[in-house]
Order: sequence, then C-alpha cells, then structure tokens
Amino acid sequence: MGTVIICALLILIAVYAVISYRKKISSGCCGGGDSEVKIKPKDGNRSNYEHSATIHIGGMSCQNCAVRVENAFNKTDDYYARVNIHKKSGEILSKKIITEDDVREIIEKCGYTLTGMSVEK
Repeated sequence: MGTVIICALLILIAVYAVISYRKKISSGCCGGGDSEVKIKPKDGNRSNYEHSATIHIGGMSCQNCAVRVENAFNKTDDYYARVNIHKKSGEILSKKIITEDDVREIIEKCGYTLTGMSVEK
C-alpha cells in the first residue's frame, strides 16, 4: 500500500513539473502567459538627457524581466532606459544627476538587484 501512495505522489509531481515547464517555455520565466507591454519614455529624444550610466542587473532571466526594469525607469519623467537581457545590463539616460541609491531603489522595487553601475557623465 505504501508503494502505491509513493508512486501516485511521484506521478503527481511529474505531471506538475511538465505543466510548469510547458508554461515556462511558452510564456517566459515569469509565467502569466502575457508579455510585458513596453512603456516608452515621455521624452523620446535621447539628446535631451544630460547624464548617462551603465547598470548591471542581477536576477533577470527573460525578456519580460528586462522590459519590467525598462518600464520602471521609462514611466518617470527624468529617465530613458534600455535593458539587454543577454548582457544583463542596461543604459540609463537621465535629465538629472544619476545616483546609485536612486537606481538601486527602482531596480529593487522590480524584484532584481543592482550588481554594478558606472556613470559616464
């Protein structure tokens, strides 16, 4: 009897794993089935941004993650951001001085970590 229960549990775990894996393949790691919708910055002219920085982000694993970080910056008036999931990095342009604390706060609110940052100007 105990063997039957263990086999049933293993089958249930295997079915759940296959369903989860199919969901991940079709929807990215973040699941949900829907892709993140990109938010464009309010000011799309890159020359209007005086300051720039390159950031390195930990914890991203799919394009939805990258778009989520971009959106967090782009929905504010002062930032223009582009994130590359393959390099796990991004470029941030800003109309104000870029501080590591501000950038870290925005990234951590998205559920990721700032692993490095270099300010160009």
